[in-house]
Formats: sequence, structure tokens, C-alpha cells
Amino acid sequence: MENVHLMLKWLEEEVESSVDGFQRWQLVVATAAFTLTVMALRDLFNHREDVWEGMRKRAFRMLRSIPAVQRRISEVLDASRRELEKGMFAYSGRTKNRVPLRVLPPTGWSKEQVLQAASDDLAQGKYDWRDGKISGGTFSGGNDVYTNLLEHLYGKFALSNPLHADVFPGVRKMEAEIVRMTVSLFHGNEEQCGCITSGGSESILMAVKAMRDWGRDVKGINKAEIVACVTAHAAFSKAADILGMKLRQVKMDPETCKVNLSAMRRAINGNTVMLVASAPGFPHGIIDDVEGVGALGRRHGVPVHVDCCMGGFLLPFMERAGYPLAPFDFRVPGVTSISADTHKYGNAPKGSSVVMYRSGAFRHHQYFTKMDWPGGIYGTPTVPGSRPGGSVAVCWGALLYHGVAGYTETTRTIINTARGIKNLLKAVPGLEVFGDPLTSIVAFRSKEDDIYKIGDILGQHGWHLNFIQYPPGIHICVTSLQAASDFPRRFVSDVNDAVQEVRKRPDGLAGVGKVYGTAAGIPDKSLVGEAAKMLLTCYYETGPAGGRGIEEIGNEEDGQEI
Repeated sequence: MENVHLMLKWLEEEVESSVDGFQRWQLVVATAAFTLTVMALRDLFNHREDVWEGMRKRAFRMLRSIPAVQRRISEVLDASRRELEKGMFAYSGRTKNRVPLRVLPPTGWSKEQVLQAASDDLAQGKYDWRDGKISGGTFSGGNDVYTNLLEHLYGKFALSNPLHADVFPGVRKMEAEIVRMTVSLFHGNEEQCGCITSGGSESILMAVKAMRDWGRDVKGINKAEIVACVTAHAAFSKAADILGMKLRQVKMDPETCKVNLSAMRRAINGNTVMLVASAPGFPHGIIDDVEGVGALGRRHGVPVHVDCCMGGFLLPFMERAGYPLAPFDFRVPGVTSISADTHKYGNAPKGSSVVMYRSGAFRHHQYFTKMDWPGGIYGTPTVPGSRPGGSVAVCWGALLYHGVAGYTETTRTIINTARGIKNLLKAVPGLEVFGDPLTSIVAFRSKEDDIYKIGDILGQHGWHLNFIQYPPGIHICVTSLQAASDFPRRFVSDVNDAVQEVRKRPDGLAGVGKVYGTAAGIPDKSLVGEAAKMLLTCYYETGPAGGRGIEEIGNEEDGQEI
């Protein structure tokens, strides 16, 4: 006790000597400033973003508050908006003659008029999704028997609503069967369970909510965090933002493009409620080390989510198709939840997906209930209340129509095509494939030329590919529409021609590549976000104001110009 007293006495003397010569007001101000700085850093640390990222954003916000800077930003964004609208509202054919609809017609259109207008709108666009030049835009097509089946099924269930299971018990049964069939593909047993959702983003949102609530209710965690690789789907960022969570993004291995397990281990703390592994990741088509992430989760007591949205109906069939993989599903200890999209390689129409859990205890935390609402006891398994029964029916029909044999065969042709592309791209001088993609996505970059310029030239030749960034690259997502023996040769031949064209005229840059090239040079990424939001706003515009009024529209005599 005496030693403690002497220590405190010494500390007091040291503090007094260090502040000797300062006035009291200076000490008060310095103490207050230090305290406020510590509090600000604490708030930043507890925010959903990292400390330095938050400080950088604050600095850019201050810069943008300068009136001259604000005016310049507005001018640039307005010019960009006009360019976007010019391309977005450039209709052709019959639709060019139809006045954009801004109000309801005074009298209803005939069936023939509605169908004609719909056919005209469907025909718009400079790309033909059937020709195989669109990367991942559509996942099936060309089978008229299958298309007719889906149309028939949707028509039968178009007016049904799974929310009212007592009124439509057959739709409830279909949902349950979809989940159970999908769980079985991922080596689940009767203990594993799940729900059907509207797509991969909702499946991920539901899994994140379940783990947030699990952390709060079981672990007492009130500031839940997710740890994921920077390559994990942006839906995890969206889910964290919506649910008020912090997403800690860790780097990828630059050689393999897989999540860096050492970085992931360092990011885990007492607030971590979810680790993420991608199978495969969207940017590069790389499957993370699911077993390694699962081992981390078990060691630290953190649930692991496997995002198999893209590969959900490829990976389970690859071993049967002759392309075995390391375990990626419920066989891996530590894997707690999985998302798999039926509306991608399951060949069901948009939008349906399945989110699965190792046990009902985790799914329990996904549900929402409101017991004291005047409208009655309210509960939903996912985000929507009412849901389209037609979407459930066509998803169910897709699974039954293809079966194990059908999905195995499509997997074999798709993977064979993707492997062919990968091997041929490696032979193109100057190009480099990201990592070792094993599934349907093949991403590549250029060590010598501007890859975005190469992508723009491919776009001018009818290709609609995916541009990726950090580092810059392009990827192609192979679907059944490209699963042909000569497709790899045709695609890589066009890529090689684009490389040669860039070398002949290196200054040419337009289109999507220009957008990505410009965005990469803007340090304030919130401005890039504003431009992206502007594009989303344009999406909901019908076109320039003007045209005839409601009375004139209603007075069309022949119905040809609607």
C-alpha cells in the first residue's frame, strides 16, 4: 500500500512539473481539447466505417461546403445527367412514336393495345440477349417448351399470395418444397432449414439480420459487426447500412484473389457476429477458402455465411459433372448460413433465392413479429408481407423441370466453356487472368494496355461485359446461352482483336470505360456515388416533359399510336 502511495506521489510531482509555466486557462482548454478528440475518435471507431475512412469523408464534406466547389460539382453533375438522359430516352421503332405515359388513360386500353405496346417496349435496346454476347444478363433461353411451361405456371398462380397460407395452401407447400430441395443440395439434413426470398440481396439481408439479432439476444452484442473480404458482394454493405451495423472489409490475397485469412483473423473482435466467404465472388469468380473461414468462425465462436448466390446451382453439381471442388457448404464445420439464387443458374425467372441455416434457432432470429399492432398479430419470415405466388410457382417448376440430371448437364457445358475461355485468355500476350477461377466467371486484366479501352472496343462490337475495379479489369459470366464448343474461341478472338486495336489507337476512350477510368481518378468517392444515384433517378423518368395531354391520348381513333 505504501508503494502505491509513493507511486501516486511521484506521478503527482511529475504532472505538476510538466505543466509548470502554463496558465490555468491553457490547461483547461488543452484538457477539453484532448477529451473532445478522444470522444470524436471513439465515435468514429464505433461508426459503421473505419476511422480513417470516416475522417477522410469529413474532410471532403468540408471541402464541398465551399460555394465555388459546390457550383462546379453541380455543373458537372448536370452535364452528366443530360448525357445519361440522351442515351436512356433514345427510343426506336414503334415505341419512338408512343408518347411516354404520365397519367392514366381516360378509358382502359383494349387487350390488343396493351399487348402491342408491351411488345414494342420489349423490342427496344441495342443488345440482343439471345446472341450470347451479354455477360450474365440472362441465365436461360432458347427452350420454347420450358418458356411455355413457365408462362403457364405463372398464369395459374398470378393472383395467389403466400402471405395467406390458409387461402393458398398449395403455394405454401411449393415454398417449403423449394427450400427443402435446395437445402439437400448443400448437404443439409432435416435440421437445416431456410426461407425463399426475392433475390440474392434479400437473402443476404435476411442472413445478416438473423446474425445481428442472434448476437444481440444470445451474446449481448449491441454493436454488431461483419467481417468480409473487399470482394464480397455489395449486398453486405447494403445490409450493414440498412441494419445499422459495421462492415469491416479486409484485403484479398493479390495472387489468388481469395480472402486473406490472416487479415480476417485480425479483424475479428468481441462485436463480430458474421464472417463471410464467397463461393464464388462476383468480381473475379474466385471461391474463397470456405474451410479456412469456417475454422476461424469455430475458433472465435462467430457464425460463417457462405454467399453462394452466384454459384448456388452450379457448385452442388460440379462433382457430378466431372469438376470436383473442396467442400463449401454444410459439410464445413462453422458454416451457419448459405444464400443461393434459384433465379440465376437455377434457371427460374427473376426474382427468387433461398437463404439457409444450419438450425432453426438461427432462422428464428430472421423473423419479424409485431404482437401489439391494432391490426392484429403480424409476422413475416422475410421483408415483404404479400408476395407474388406466381414467382414461387415458376421457381418450383424450374427445379422440377431440370432435376439433378438437367442441372448436371448445364453445369458441365457451362464450366467447360468457362475453362476454355480461361485457358485461351492466358495465351493472349499482355493479358492476365485473375487468380484461378473454377466456376462460370472469368476475370482478366491487361499488364500493358488500358483494360477499360479494350472493354469499350468490345462493347462497340456488340459485347456487353462487366467492368470491375480495384484493380481494373473485365469479367465475363458464362451462362447457358454461351455454352457452346466454339464460344471460347470466338470470344477470345474478339478480345485479341480489341487489344490490337487499342495498341493502334491508344487515345480512344468512350462509353463505360470512360466512366470507370474517370471514377478511378476521383479521390472523393461520394461524388461517384452521387453520379450513380443520378443514374438511378434517370431510371424512373419517362422522358422529357411535353407531348399531348390526357384528353388527346384518350382520343386516339385507330389505336396504332397509343
